[in-house]
Amino acid sequence: MGKVIKSYFDSEGLSIRLGMVFAKIGLSPNAWTILALVPAALGLIYLFNGNLLYGLILFIFSGLIDAIDGAVARVTKSVSNLGAFLDGVIDRYVEAALYLGLMAYLWGETLILPSQVWVLLLVYGALMPTFIRAYSDHKGVVSDPEKLRKMGGLLERFERLLLIYLGMFLALLFNEVYLMYLIVLVTILANLTAAQRIYYVIKEA
Repeated sequence: MGKVIKSYFDSEGLSIRLGMVFAKIGLSPNAWTILALVPAALGLIYLFNGNLLYGLILFIFSGLIDAIDGAVARVTKSVSNLGAFLDGVIDRYVEAALYLGLMAYLWGETLILPSQVWVLLLVYGALMPTFIRAYSDHKGVVSDPEKLRKMGGLLERFERLLLIYLGMFLALLFNEVYLMYLIVLVTILANLTAAQRIYYVIKEA
């Protein structure tokens, strides 16, 4: 389901229209990439101060800026390896800021384990799949681009964030326990994704 939603938002026509609009501002794709840090930093501050609504809005806004950089790069024909590298690095900083903010916001909440333990486990689950892919390539265990593309897994970044934002939205509408439920679910699936990739690398080796 997540991949279907992602493919809709990543459709070529939408991307081109988005790129044409924002390319007129004159910022380079890499500038748009770095700009995504600003709303993420503000979102982190709001979550630390207990404001879930503004935190959610700002992190979603950061995600929209993240979509703009690639669209502008395609329209202006300035796609580059450096741009892809910066995009991946900034994505990890933004995601880490979100989880730090949620850890502060939910401090003291418990669902079998304390919320801070779940969030720390979520950080591992979020970072390890990317590391496993990159490290398997770096060490030459799995370096074929097609095999790296097929590494996949249960839950990738887009699906992780979609579920976390859903949890934040449900917490605003109903109760914070729904956010805890979604964090626990994403934590389990993200770490299973890391395990899947480890198994995939071992099998391909």
